[in-house]
Amino acid sequence: MVKIVIDAKYGAILGCYIIGLEATELIVEIGIAQTLETTYEEILQTVHAHPTISETIMEAVADAYGEAIHI
Repeated sequence: MVKIVIDAKYGAILGCYIIGLEATELIVEIGIAQTLETTYEEILQTVHAHPTISETIMEAVADAYGEAIHI
């Protein structure tokens, strides 16, 4: 499970909750995104291979804006 907290005004990633076996592998993407001050739009435009666990980051961001494909 991935839940991403995004600033409504600027689209900045404020935080993230990741629960599951591969959580330690996924948190790296959020750490880099926060360091680079990445917005949700930039994450959605980033290619995420399918099928992979890293897609959950992209889907969580998309879900925050009602754009998720796999709900």
